[in-house]
Amino acid sequence: MSYPYQIKSLEEYNSAYKKSVEDPEGFWENIAENFTWRKKWDKVLEWNFKEPKIKWFINGKLNITENCIDRHLKTLGDQPAIIWEPNNPEERTRVVTYSRLHKRVYQFAQVLINNGVKKGDRVCIYMGMVPELAYAVLGCARIGAIHSVIFGGFSAQSIADRLYDAQAEFIVTCDGAYRGGKDIPLKSIIDDALIGNRIVKRVIVYTRTRTPISMLKGRDVWWEDEMEYAESQIEKDNIIRMPATEMDAEDPLFILYTSGSTGKPKGVVHSSAGYMVWTNYTFVNVFQYKPGDVFFCTADVGWITGHSYILYGPLSAGATSVMFEGIPTWPDAGRFWDIVDKYKVNTIYTAPTAIRSLMSYGLEPLKGKDLSSLKVLGTVGEPINEEAWHWYDENIGKGNCPIVDTWWQTETGGILISNLAGITPAKPSWATLPMPGVQPVLVDEKGNEATEPDEDGLLKGNLCIKAPWPAILRTTYGDHDRCRTNYFATYEDLYFTGDGALKNKDGYYRITGRVDDVLNVSGHRIGTAEVENAINMHAGVIESAAVGYPHDIKGQGIYAFVIYSHMHIDEEQTRKDIFQTVSRVIGAIAKPDKIQFVNGLPKTRSGKIMRRILRKIAEGETKNLGDTTTLLDPAVVDDIQKGKL
Repeated sequence: MSYPYQIKSLEEYNSAYKKSVEDPEGFWENIAENFTWRKKWDKVLEWNFKEPKIKWFINGKLNITENCIDRHLKTLGDQPAIIWEPNNPEERTRVVTYSRLHKRVYQFAQVLINNGVKKGDRVCIYMGMVPELAYAVLGCARIGAIHSVIFGGFSAQSIADRLYDAQAEFIVTCDGAYRGGKDIPLKSIIDDALIGNRIVKRVIVYTRTRTPISMLKGRDVWWEDEMEYAESQIEKDNIIRMPATEMDAEDPLFILYTSGSTGKPKGVVHSSAGYMVWTNYTFVNVFQYKPGDVFFCTADVGWITGHSYILYGPLSAGATSVMFEGIPTWPDAGRFWDIVDKYKVNTIYTAPTAIRSLMSYGLEPLKGKDLSSLKVLGTVGEPINEEAWHWYDENIGKGNCPIVDTWWQTETGGILISNLAGITPAKPSWATLPMPGVQPVLVDEKGNEATEPDEDGLLKGNLCIKAPWPAILRTTYGDHDRCRTNYFATYEDLYFTGDGALKNKDGYYRITGRVDDVLNVSGHRIGTAEVENAINMHAGVIESAAVGYPHDIKGQGIYAFVIYSHMHIDEEQTRKDIFQTVSRVIGAIAKPDKIQFVNGLPKTRSGKIMRRILRKIAEGETKNLGDTTTLLDPAVVDDIQKGKL
């Protein structure tokens, strides 16, 4: 498979970028011509950021799975689409060719139809990292059902909230999942999430861990039985000829829940056509993918990175994608490098958190591992610090592999700012240049464009985007005004990313982190309000405030200031109890790293908590706390500083 739109030089990048800004419709029309359409579009783009209303490839008809699977069958049918590496390195690897993927996705699409799933229905997927997860996701897309994958680390309460918000009637799960040395009881967690739920009609359960589970008659069915029946149907009635459901370019493909600055998770909705074109274009260009290369994205499909760069981006490009069930440090800290060696991986795409964690084990885990197949290294989820960048460059890439430092979000669908591997210049800890079609701008708090560089020649401001790219979110599920308020109302006619950034004289961007009340912990966004709501559910807690602070491994840790009902407590035990509460309400991923018990919180006279002050204290700042004269009781700040952990 060739990619006529793959950028091969800095000059080509500059030319593509210029055209994408001057004539976005012409630019993206040329790219979109390279995909399989049932009907071509009438118009490329309509948009305004006020409502917001954004439409790409208007009235175009397609099905994304025909672009990810069917169109490759003639030339790539026997090529591996997915190489699955199990949690336990002693267990058998599974290689799923494009032909086999086609068969399994067809089968599971028939399973969904047999169980009453129709176009537009929402299907919640809560599974471990097994190939069946890919079959479930693509099976939904095949028939036009909207999938909503939930990360296996979320609690029953978090799942219940998402099920209710999406009004999901169908669930696909596993009996359990393996993750490092842990067995996660997925079906039991689903059962807890369904207590009181009157909407869910069917739960399809795949057998992975053989954990004893409850199966309710009339609601719960086994994956294996359903797939066997679907296969007999296909053989008997030749259903294999049944075409994929025709989708409008703007039909929703999936909902993915992400944390916001309120306690309620918001369901980001991505479209069918624009998302497909963008994930493919960014995959091929950022990683400079060559046909036959082996691509290893270490993310979980429960996050946007897994959606875009394990499944849709690579598969639409006819690539070979490695899917890993486990974690980088189990059974030892050499696991990633074993996988690179075993499958002769050409590109690895992972998080700075993972790199920093592996750095802490030294170079011993690298001994005896052949990493010579690597051509490109990538990072995702958060800005990478210089020390980790150089460690990655020297010890993994051996100084021969370009590192792509990618910046993007759940809401953007795919990579927005990054160097292109070996094509555009890299700069440690800088995301560098925007992708063609992306028009960033830095603004101050009032929305005025930053024009005055500081003494280092850097522009500084809040990062916004001036115009839509094909994979921009279309709405937040069931609440379009929330989409407008969160992303388009802060600054007029701009998409606000929620991140701060720097821009140097070469036009390179460096992301400095969140400027809203959202934390970025190990590359995963968690709303402070969500964490606070969970802490406040603990019986003895009166009030709490959560902020981020620099963390050596995670990038950002969670520091919670908690007012407890009585101060004479066993602090260590109470912290453990609060940790347990947060894990139960959200999941272990949201547990605070530090909990400081305090007598009061810094509040304005109107009762607003001044998190800016708490953030500085958590970061170790003692003097420059800013103006505290508006506080109801400035003495509270001194008390908090004295008790800092």
